[in-house]
Amino acid sequence: MESKRLDNAALAAGISPSYINAHGKPQSIAAVTKQRLLDAMHRSTAATKVAVNPLPNVKIFTHGKKMSLPVAGRGEYQWILTTEDGKQYQGKTRGGETLPLPAKLPEGYHSLTLTQEGERWHCRTIVAPARCYEPQPLKEGKKLWGTCVQLYTLRSEKNWGIGDFGDLRAMLPEIARRGGSFIGLNPIHALYPANPESASPYSPSSRRWLNVIYIDVNAVEDFQRSEEAQAWWQSAATQQALQAARQTDDVDYTAVTTLKMTALRMAWKRFSRREDEQMTAFREFVLREGESLYWQAAFDALHAWQVQQDPLRWGWPAWPKAFQDIDSPEVKAFCIEHEDDVSFYLWLQWLAWSQFAACWETSQRDGMPIGLYRDLAVGVAEGGSETWCDRELYCLKASVGAPPDILGPLGQNWGLPPMDPHIIAARAYEPFIDLLRANMQNCGALRIDHVMSVLRLWWIPYGETADHGAYVQYPVDDLLSLLALESQRHRCMVIGEDLGTVPVEIVSKLRNSGVYSYKVLYFESDAEKTFRAPALYPEQSMAVATTHDLPTLRGYWESGDLTLGKALGLYPDEVVLRGLYQDRELAKQGLLDALHKYGCLPKRAGHKASLMSMTGILNRGMQRYIADSNSALLGLQPEDWLEMASPVNIPGTSTEYPNWRRKLSVTLEQMFADEQVNKLIKDLDKRRKAASKKAAAR
Repeated sequence: MESKRLDNAALAAGISPSYINAHGKPQSIAAVTKQRLLDAMHRSTAATKVAVNPLPNVKIFTHGKKMSLPVAGRGEYQWILTTEDGKQYQGKTRGGETLPLPAKLPEGYHSLTLTQEGERWHCRTIVAPARCYEPQPLKEGKKLWGTCVQLYTLRSEKNWGIGDFGDLRAMLPEIARRGGSFIGLNPIHALYPANPESASPYSPSSRRWLNVIYIDVNAVEDFQRSEEAQAWWQSAATQQALQAARQTDDVDYTAVTTLKMTALRMAWKRFSRREDEQMTAFREFVLREGESLYWQAAFDALHAWQVQQDPLRWGWPAWPKAFQDIDSPEVKAFCIEHEDDVSFYLWLQWLAWSQFAACWETSQRDGMPIGLYRDLAVGVAEGGSETWCDRELYCLKASVGAPPDILGPLGQNWGLPPMDPHIIAARAYEPFIDLLRANMQNCGALRIDHVMSVLRLWWIPYGETADHGAYVQYPVDDLLSLLALESQRHRCMVIGEDLGTVPVEIVSKLRNSGVYSYKVLYFESDAEKTFRAPALYPEQSMAVATTHDLPTLRGYWESGDLTLGKALGLYPDEVVLRGLYQDRELAKQGLLDALHKYGCLPKRAGHKASLMSMTGILNRGMQRYIADSNSALLGLQPEDWLEMASPVNIPGTSTEYPNWRRKLSVTLEQMFADEQVNKLIKDLDKRRKAASKKAAAR
């Protein structure tokens, strides 16, 4: 009886009773896992009576389809439907009947209210388009390309040891004039100014706010006009520290953050005394963005203060109890006593937002069809501002990851607490909508990391290894509808990172919703290592040669990732490693055969992969291959233009490898002056235009 009750409660909570393992066989979820995940959701196995309201709290419809709502209860109700723009419809209905909604109800967020004998019930009534936004050139069949950049890796003559929004703004016209349509970015979510070495863009403090380390300090007017700041800037000690930060091969986050925060503190002193249009714009920004922005700034100020007391206070779970609750008297007192510090962090968010918006404006002035392409991480870190501000939304007694596979028999634990799907729905999807709105600002495309998260996520009870997890379901149809609505409103197309294990049921849903899939050259081959022909890549996709989690083209060909993995102890045993090397040799031969077959290499180039070293010709051939693809979008990496070997990130490592730090080998100025790089880009641009013509002729 108890077992049955647990199974029913788990099923009702969306916990899948089994999954298909790496060997293709069903694997049942243990009772203890179900119980611990229910505990993480604060859900009980006990049967409870739920009050039946005549309306759900939220209902989503597809525009153009018949819309009606079943009304529960008994007797007669008065109803009023108020549209987003204030128009009202009203009438009467009865419990047990179906209420037809007005046929011409526009797309948007509307409110339906029922009343009966003084009681009132509300339903957020959302009408969404069937598909996400697509830029006109893509509708016309054009094949666009851009570059995918890890912003922090950029070197330039002006930056302070890390790529910044100034570099991005300078890079946009360089890409545009060479025929590019966008620059794709790593997640630029807020990280931790008080803990700069926590640098993973995929483990942010908040996904709603920006990483202030990307502020271009040179472009801050109050830095340039502050006598104190300029005296500091021109001092020998500052210039020496600046040169040291610029010259490292890996970003020195501590050194860069120290330099930038010192400069920005001085600039803030000057700005805070202003009473002009700039101060007015700042105040309007703070007012418009409301509580979410305020608590982000309060968190950053409090975090900095806590770290001064004890450097081990890495995030709010390590703070004294009194400061772990945003509603505590101690937190309120801190915010009053440190009002200037909180205002400083508000100002930093305004600066970051303004500079990023200026980058977007630059891309549009340069006529780039997409301009900027942002990346939405799958979650947030346990100790960041988003979880501190909203303990109910995040299940802190669980984390998300991936189930076991052949390479990782224990699975992956990403250490990110999941959002509770029941709370998201109970709040009429407001947390999801807010997240999309924050990340669709000032860009033409949004990549959603691990897009399967709209269908399901692998939850792991706190403290367990990932093999003791289970899939938890999310309301996929509703989330995709909201994605389409916000995408259309922001004129922001959506790309879903759908690598790894992709459930069959999500593939058609994503395609029908207008979400572009993600195709990586390395993975586009069959069991015999025959690579997919460029013409057979699906049009509704973005093709890339590689990603931030994979080796560069040179690294792949030289098996540098496997050599590094062996040195770092990433593989279970020599048998697995030997199998990986053998698989790579077969893949290289298959790729080389494809490069010759589809005319991406000169005929004189070698035909035996095991005898071929990585050359400029081979590097260009691989990029030509992916440039010829039928995919509507192509993303190219500067690392491959520069024939770099070392990866920027090795999944499964933390301190063993300097992840999220490796810079490009040359400055932007040098790269765009390089004859070979320009020749390569010109060739790839020409091939994209040819791919457009081929598609039009079909």
